[in-house]
Parts: sequence; C-alpha cells; structure tokens
Amino acid sequence: MAAHVVLDEPDFIAFLDHRPVFDGHTLVVPRGHYSTLAEMPEDLLGPMLDAGRRVAAAQKEALGAQGAFFALNEVVSQSVPHVHLHVVPRRAGDGLRGFLWPRHRYENEEVAEGVAALLRGALKP
Repeated sequence: MAAHVVLDEPDFIAFLDHRPVFDGHTLVVPRGHYSTLAEMPEDLLGPMLDAGRRVAAAQKEALGAQGAFFALNEVVSQSVPHVHLHVVPRRAGDGLRGFLWPRHRYENEEVAEGVAALLRGALKP
C-alpha cells in the first residue's frame, strides 16, 4: 500500500493513517527505527512534537479543523512496533468524547497521592 505523504523531512515522515478517525488523521513517524519512546533519542522528541504541531496547523488551514488530538501509543494495541505520533484533526461536535478508552476516578485523594508518590519515586531524570 502506497503512503499518502504529508511531510517528508530528513528525520521524520508523516502520512495519512489508512484507517483514520477523521479525514486528515496523520501519523508522524521518525525515520530511524525505535520500537518504544524510551528507545528514541532525546534530541528527536522535541522535533517530533514540532512536526506534529506543524501538521496540526496544516489541518486547520487546509481542512478547517478547529484543533487537534495528539496520541502516542506504544507496545499495547500497537499494530506496528515503531514509534508514531497520531495527529487527529478535531472540530466541535465531531463525536469524539474525551479519551479513546474508559476512564475512572480515584477512590479518594489518598489513593491518588499514593499513585503519584509511586510515580515520583520511579521517575528518572
């Protein structure tokens, strides 16, 4: 299947998702192979987000999008083991509600603080 390329640069390529949430749904992909975000060089993280920002701006100008939804999934439910940033054009009333998965509330503030403390303890600089 041929790609419908949107952006073609030395470090990144971006192309239309072949099963879009909405028309214009674009994947921003690093040219180097990285299965997970942790494997990706730090100096490419900002440029990947910048490429996504520019794609979102193009979606606004060319497609009349009002905003964008950015998503980066890795490993679980990932059909291609390669880091890729989804840039989905959004419009008020488009039917996409919140996140794409079930959400819940923490049992209480203490439980939430306990989870935050565990994450702080494991966070690497």
